[in-house]
Amino acid sequence: MFKVLVSDPISDLGIQQLMDASDVVVEKKTGLSEDELIQIIPDYDALLVRSQTKVTEKIMEAGTNLKVIGRAGVGVDNINLDAATKRGIIVINAPDGNTITTCEHAFAMMMALARHIPQAYAKTIQGTWDRKFLGVELRNKKLGVLGMGRIGSEVAKRAKAFGMDILGYDPFMTEERAEKLGVKLATVDEIVRNADFITVHTPLTPETKHMISRPQFDVMKKGMRIINCARGGVVDEQALVEAIDQGIVAGAAFDVFEQEPPAADHPFLNNPKIIVTPHLGASTVEAQENVAIDVSEQVLHILRNEPFKNAVNMPPVAASVMNKLQPFFELGEKIGAFAAQLNNQAVHEIHVEYAGDLAEVDTQPLTRYIIKGVLSRHFGNDVNIVNSVHLAKVRDIDVVVSQSSASKGFTNRISVTLKTEDGKDRRIAGTLLKEYGARIVRIDKFPVDIAPEGNLIFISHNDKPGIVGSVGTLLGKNDVNIASMQVGRKIIGGEAIMVLTVDKTVSKEVLDELMSLQELNTALQIEFKS
Repeated sequence: MFKVLVSDPISDLGIQQLMDASDVVVEKKTGLSEDELIQIIPDYDALLVRSQTKVTEKIMEAGTNLKVIGRAGVGVDNINLDAATKRGIIVINAPDGNTITTCEHAFAMMMALARHIPQAYAKTIQGTWDRKFLGVELRNKKLGVLGMGRIGSEVAKRAKAFGMDILGYDPFMTEERAEKLGVKLATVDEIVRNADFITVHTPLTPETKHMISRPQFDVMKKGMRIINCARGGVVDEQALVEAIDQGIVAGAAFDVFEQEPPAADHPFLNNPKIIVTPHLGASTVEAQENVAIDVSEQVLHILRNEPFKNAVNMPPVAASVMNKLQPFFELGEKIGAFAAQLNNQAVHEIHVEYAGDLAEVDTQPLTRYIIKGVLSRHFGNDVNIVNSVHLAKVRDIDVVVSQSSASKGFTNRISVTLKTEDGKDRRIAGTLLKEYGARIVRIDKFPVDIAPEGNLIFISHNDKPGIVGSVGTLLGKNDVNIASMQVGRKIIGGEAIMVLTVDKTVSKEVLDELMSLQELNTALQIEFKS
């Protein structure tokens, strides 16, 4: 049974699939301090949080069984990603569940800003009938969207319906996509100089921190308005207040702050030209349920060792690509494990070559499985697909990936070479066949056809008559049954190999006996974990 801890208030409906799973126990314990969480976290396989729980390195160190941390939302500022990656803990979020909700909140803030709705409401309920609130229309105004991801794109669609002209900035948006959205691609500087409204939809990174500050306010169109429902810190708060005081900015609407909650004397809180809300972008019934449902589903996949998405401490891969790669994950890991068990030297480079169909897609996830297979010999369960690249890097193992058009007659082919300081490289190649599944098709320079499963004995020897018979006799004497045998050689009388599939693990004593046979150079047991 897997144990899942929910440490923040999360909708029961959102985690229903976890609660209904026959192999999962869900426990809700909210409001815990760091010390309290450290005490209980060793018992759990998964941790579900929102934004209240701060998942620190100490908590992860204590979480010896922790496999995944799920954030029911988008931002993972409250989770130490570096610590999670080093410990091989997968961190997932729910980037799609609150897209529409946050978009609608940003648009509501823009409408409220344009028509002074909160200020007019406040005066009206105080008994003052004040009709002097003169707003502006959105129609024919230029809207600058900083960040054309999911939320920014949805805001742009709605703004088009209001008759606005859209200037969009995003470092990853193509002209083709901009044209489909009806957006004009622009630089940050072009947006700052020309927009009547600016709405921010970027993450907070070293590159985006204070991307709108004094230099940008100095060149803005007088009377422009700015909305931030993304992350506090993208806009320099003090510089904004100064720009409002100088008459450059007519008003601002913020749902986020650099420090949350803001101090009681924060200048936004008593400025009549600034509308504020307490980080409500994702606060709808629908969004809270959607993000919890999304993250619960992925947690379940991870616990069951099934394909998953939205891991924030792994490179993102399109679903279509992931679906194509998924059948090769087990093959790649087994090829890596096979190569590692053949090698007894220090590895300084893992060279992975993809050929055939695999040379045409992004193979980053598959490479992680291969590295995991290589490192598992020495790290065991401490290595997984999240931390495999990190573990290789900190041990100065270079990972080189290449593509080849020469697939050697196979539709797909993976070749893994472990390069060592003494030049005794080991190379394993494999393929996935529709009729037969995973196959090893080359060991070093020898072509073979082996199913990478169960227990194998790898033997290198000199090609002399009687070797096969001697090996079979010795194994039979030790009650070791041979299920299948593959032999390979390049020239008669030269170096040769044989790979035996046997029914059980062979003891070290039996391997030592094999090595006592004349003409044998190597006798190794190769095992594949299920």
